[in-house]
Amino acid sequence: MAAPAPLTPMATMTASGKPLTNRWIALALLVLVAILNYADRFLIAGLAQPIKSHFGIGDAMMGALMGPAFALLYTVFTLPIARAADRHSRIAIIAGGCAVWSFFTLMSGMASTATMLTLARVGVGIGEAAFQAPAAALIAAYFPIHERGRAFALMGTAIYVGQMTGLAGGPAIAAATTWQSAFHALGVVGIVLALASFIIIREPERNAVAHAAPVLPLAATIRLLINTPSVRLLATIMALGSLSGVTFGMWGPALFERAYGMSTQAAGTTFALSFGLPGLLGVLGFGFLADKLGKDDPTMQLRLTAIALGGATTMILAVTWTNSLMLARMFAIPAGLLGGGWSVGVLAGLQYLLPNAHRATGTALVLLISNMFAVVLGPVLAGQLSDWIAGTGPDGLRIGLSVAIPTGYIGVWAALRAVRRLEDDKTALAGA
Repeated sequence: MAAPAPLTPMATMTASGKPLTNRWIALALLVLVAILNYADRFLIAGLAQPIKSHFGIGDAMMGALMGPAFALLYTVFTLPIARAADRHSRIAIIAGGCAVWSFFTLMSGMASTATMLTLARVGVGIGEAAFQAPAAALIAAYFPIHERGRAFALMGTAIYVGQMTGLAGGPAIAAATTWQSAFHALGVVGIVLALASFIIIREPERNAVAHAAPVLPLAATIRLLINTPSVRLLATIMALGSLSGVTFGMWGPALFERAYGMSTQAAGTTFALSFGLPGLLGVLGFGFLADKLGKDDPTMQLRLTAIALGGATTMILAVTWTNSLMLARMFAIPAGLLGGGWSVGVLAGLQYLLPNAHRATGTALVLLISNMFAVVLGPVLAGQLSDWIAGTGPDGLRIGLSVAIPTGYIGVWAALRAVRRLEDDKTALAGA
């Protein structure tokens, strides 16, 4: 195994010579943007039953709204936007994307037909393509390696706060007014936050290594990354771990509603709190533990990822099949604690592996592959199997989920394989 590569100095100024925004303030704003990003995704899951009733659609169509309607153009735009983020202002791209997806979230609440709602979800996907990869690259520019575990962990809390906002807050607003009002509220808040982020967060100056790096064509960059074993393995972890967790997260509230005879609001709130609060603790604990144990061993984060992903996959399978709400809530505690942080290890490992010149593009490539599996395939597969097997009953949905969830175990295998390749591949990419 090659020796760890030397660290590159962190940027402290903007290109115009101004001092950077305090990194914790910048991170706090990025976390707020991320919360809206995830709240929108889970909002449509939390309101699945009233939306189905309003438009008269089935589980397969609802799965398409949760998945492909959002994700197909999301995946198309992810790579070119990330490529632009490797060369231009990342914060301008992030803020612009937030404004776009928030506008279309607002439009989702104004849809009068299922087709109009589908088109609005397509617009949301285009906007959200501008967030994850540029945000990960911006965090790597603001934080040194030994603090990135904590930074990505704090960013990871957005998944659970967003989940609770979408699954519990959305149905609460719908119960007080209409389901459309929840989309209106989220859209307006997002537009305001996009403007605030653009004004406050300053773009770091690119370091000398980034300026000196050759500007490869996009196709050549993709070939370079795909030919790197660690990139393929990290993409496998994200794709199959996310296929397992995202599918369960999207259909979980509907499962609780059908299996335990709960109302839409009660099911969304119960599911969000049962998994969200342990998930918050899990993602924070993972980040701090990874920084502490991985101070002299960057592969430790991937070792922890393997343990966490394996345990979480087992626990959500148990939740899927238990007939007891009490047991489901008990299994949710270890599921959240273990599942909360495994993706933090993958993102931190990815930022360690990739050279600055290809960081956003490489991150986008991994996330593109992940979303094709997790967001496009997972919810539709589970919903279609549910329709074929048992209509709207819980057992059909349980079988659909049981096809998707065990793919997380393949992600565990990929994490253990990546541990052995990371340092050698980092050296090879640095010299490419």
